[in-house]
Amino acid sequence: MSDGHEHSGREQVPSRRRTRFPGISSRAYEHPADRSALVALRKLTGFDTVFKALSGLLPERSLRLLFLSDSVRVSDEQFAHLNDMLRDACYILDLEKVPPMYVNQDPVPNAMCIGLDEPIIVVTTGLLELLDEEEMRAVVGHEVGHALSGHSVYRTILLFLTSLAVRVAWIPLGNLAIMAIVTALREWFRKSELSADRAGLLVGQDLQASMRGLMKLAGGHHLHEMNVDAFLKQAEEYEAGGDLRDSVLKILNVLPRSHPFTTVRAAELKRWAESRDYQRIMDGHYPRRSEDKDTSVTDSFRESASHYADHVKASKDPLMKLVSDIAGGAGDLGGRVRRGFGGFTGSGSAPKDGPAREDGDGAAGGPA
Repeated sequence: MSDGHEHSGREQVPSRRRTRFPGISSRAYEHPADRSALVALRKLTGFDTVFKALSGLLPERSLRLLFLSDSVRVSDEQFAHLNDMLRDACYILDLEKVPPMYVNQDPVPNAMCIGLDEPIIVVTTGLLELLDEEEMRAVVGHEVGHALSGHSVYRTILLFLTSLAVRVAWIPLGNLAIMAIVTALREWFRKSELSADRAGLLVGQDLQASMRGLMKLAGGHHLHEMNVDAFLKQAEEYEAGGDLRDSVLKILNVLPRSHPFTTVRAAELKRWAESRDYQRIMDGHYPRRSEDKDTSVTDSFRESASHYADHVKASKDPLMKLVSDIAGGAGDLGGRVRRGFGGFTGSGSAPKDGPAREDGDGAAGGPA
């Protein structure tokens, strides 16, 4: 496995020494929105009891039996290289109990961490065949990060509610209520994926491998045809391009998804890898699990609000710039909104307050 040669079409990379983080709290790597939600839930009296009571309704036992009977359990005897990665990831993030891992026959590249009482990690053969050793290590770290944060509980509930929404779609209003919860959970889960990407980087400690893995999820095996810098430029163009119509379409496109778009994930991870927060963790300065009970919900929400305020100010997205200008009391906002959304009406006429012009906000645009 670690001889540095090619085997079965996958690059084998010699193992190397990695920094370990004894007692690390998941708060160290969690995205601010993810962290504030989790801190609030953990502080909620009776929260654990309520969700354990739900275990009788959720298909968790069925899922465990399904994977046990129709997938391959990772061990020293089966997929030993994955078992080594899993134990190594748990050692680096100091997760005491190593969760069971299964390989499931599925050509679609995917991995997940589910379970209420105990997390289960599942990776598909499509993902296993797509990634090299170091890229796969980042994925395993990603899933162990989910386990350490307790994301598996909410992921299981999301899967259950999504399935339930399909079954009760014929019931008036009932489906709407469930889908409202599903939409909120999906928004949280997209942020939790950014947290887990950071955990994957802490485990793999190889930013280029994390970038390659995300690129392969977007473009497949053809890594020799792709370029990291060009891929990140796509994220920049996506975040900054277009007008207000495009901003709305971005929101609509992402609503049904459980994961952020791959270019966005790559850009977010690169920004975090270059931040002082990441360097402090690597230097051994990070919040400990023993301090979690003393965490303030108010402080967590304040940090989250501060993060979003900074994000809005720094964003190049037309809608975010408009929000920032509204907060700053900028003038002629009505005219800018009309110019930004004028294309939706299909009318080529100029707005009443003057001729349309292309300004720094990207208000003028082509077809949606």
